[in-house]
Amino acid sequence: MAESDRAVFKVFIRGSADAVWREITKTDALQGCMFNMRLVTPGLAPGAPMQMRTKSDKFVGVVGEVLEYDPPRKYSHTFKFTQFDDPPCTVTYELNPVATGVEFTMTLSNLPLGTKTAKQMVSGGKLIVNTLKAIVETGRPKFGIRLLYKFIGMMESKTPAQCKVENWPLERAVKK
Repeated sequence: MAESDRAVFKVFIRGSADAVWREITKTDALQGCMFNMRLVTPGLAPGAPMQMRTKSDKFVGVVGEVLEYDPPRKYSHTFKFTQFDDPPCTVTYELNPVATGVEFTMTLSNLPLGTKTAKQMVSGGKLIVNTLKAIVETGRPKFGIRLLYKFIGMMESKTPAQCKVENWPLERAVKK
């Protein structure tokens, strides 16, 4: 469980800032580093709603609002799991290009301490940054992550009904 309302995850990625940026902001394909979910938004600009939807597009796992969008350096948004009644937190991605790659930092802030959201976010942070690294460097997640995603896909029918896409209209994503 998080003991602070903030957690920072860093990784060095051998690849271009553009490749890393594409992986964390693409809307035309599943995001392999984000539990194989799809980013849905009318546009990546401050104030825009955003969602992370399952591969089938039947469920919304996360809703939020874009706070900052400065390609290819910084992207920040609020983050709320649709299955929990916890308040939202903030996720910030920062890219620092260096001669041999990119220093990537994912910062979780305003974590609601003692909540399921905080526990899930902190436990998933390392997996996300390491999977992002693998995808940019090799073109795909590691074998164990690919198996995890297959299992998640098989369990999709067990997703709570409150997470169904029809319960989370995109234009109301940040209002719920």
